[in-house]
Amino acid sequence: MAKVTISNKFCTVNPLKMSPSIGAALAFLGVDNSMPLLHGSQGCTSFGLVLFVRHFREAIPMQTTAMSEVATVLGGFDNLEQALVNIAERTHPTLIGICTTGISEIKGDDLTGFLKLIRADNPKLDGISLVDVSTPDFQGTFQEGWAAAVTRMLEELVDVPQFETRLSRRVNVLPGCHITPGDIDELRDIFEAFSFDPIFLPDLSGSLDGHIPTEFTPTSLGGISVEQIRRMSSACWTIAIGEQMRGAAITLEHHTGVPYKLFGRLTGLAASDELMGFLSEISGVPVPKKYRRQRSQLIDAMLDGHFYFGGKRVAVAAEPDLLFAMSHWLHEMGCEILAAVTTAASPVLESIPIDEVLVGDLEDLELRSAGADLLVTHSHGRQAAERLQTPLFRIGIPVFDRLGAGQQVSVGYRGARNLIFEVGNLLAANVVEPTPEAWLPKHQQSHDLVTLQLVQ
Repeated sequence: MAKVTISNKFCTVNPLKMSPSIGAALAFLGVDNSMPLLHGSQGCTSFGLVLFVRHFREAIPMQTTAMSEVATVLGGFDNLEQALVNIAERTHPTLIGICTTGISEIKGDDLTGFLKLIRADNPKLDGISLVDVSTPDFQGTFQEGWAAAVTRMLEELVDVPQFETRLSRRVNVLPGCHITPGDIDELRDIFEAFSFDPIFLPDLSGSLDGHIPTEFTPTSLGGISVEQIRRMSSACWTIAIGEQMRGAAITLEHHTGVPYKLFGRLTGLAASDELMGFLSEISGVPVPKKYRRQRSQLIDAMLDGHFYFGGKRVAVAAEPDLLFAMSHWLHEMGCEILAAVTTAASPVLESIPIDEVLVGDLEDLELRSAGADLLVTHSHGRQAAERLQTPLFRIGIPVFDRLGAGQQVSVGYRGARNLIFEVGNLLAANVVEPTPEAWLPKHQQSHDLVTLQLVQ
């Protein structure tokens, strides 16, 4: 069992953690025709906007209440009201997701009370769903902001059934923030192969999958609709992916009575087997031949790749659920987890195959990674990798110096096979080929090499 330790440094160096505000904003972007609104200064929104544009390489709709120093002292009611009215008039969204920031949280703005007064005074907001979520910058992480936004959408939007109606082929899927648009596409294919009609909340595969729209829209380009969210009470099961989504799944169960199943990870052979077995059990459909074939292909790839993975020492830094998934997959491939750094405490951290997991930053990762064969983290770890002269496998958010970050697939048999090829090729490219000099004992290498050169 791993011991979870929290860094006691006086400052953060090369941060790993990101704001819960932008985590919540990304969750709202998974809803069709939505507009995330950050209740704070312009800088808070600009940071998140730039980060998402660089990662997804897409136009990102985000707005701000643009709190000034005076508004911060006197209260943000007027700024919030004006922002909501402007958004309603200019973009006509179906949903506006309001995320607090450090400024509005410290001031103590009663956001829920503000929204009631604003809606009563502005008929233009009729027909627009307003969902507020508390995401102070000074507390929580990106994954916690995402989970909080999903929970609030379930609380505010899902209809409570008048009587129990269950559609045997409808399932709700609550993916964590570490699940990419490419992962969601893969999961949708898997669920549909078992004759299910899956509803993903959020669904980034519709809004941030890299497609070119036929016409410009100022809001999100696709994803789950508000009407689909309302109908989530009619599903037969809820499947949550990642420990971060447990609270949202429990909320939905209490709200509607829909039972849930939590998968801590969907990366790797054992995890994929568990998913396939569960879907076959609740659907009554045998595992399709397509996925039996993919399982065989994954096992073959594991055999091919174990020469490159076996005994390698790997350092990983990521949000808790992504750290959990990657660490266990690497361990299953024969790697030793040399260092594990994350952003917040989580129940899954204790089961990571290492003696200690540190809640810290990328400097902590660098200090613990001497002798590592591979670093695994997002793009902000590239400087540490350069100093350590260690290859870096980029995963998570943000990945801004490589193409296709949103299309990475790591779930299911096909996703695990992709990871073996991508990481295995990275390790293979850094294998040092033996030379005649390396075959000799160190005290003889220089003398015998000179003799060899003279003879030649």
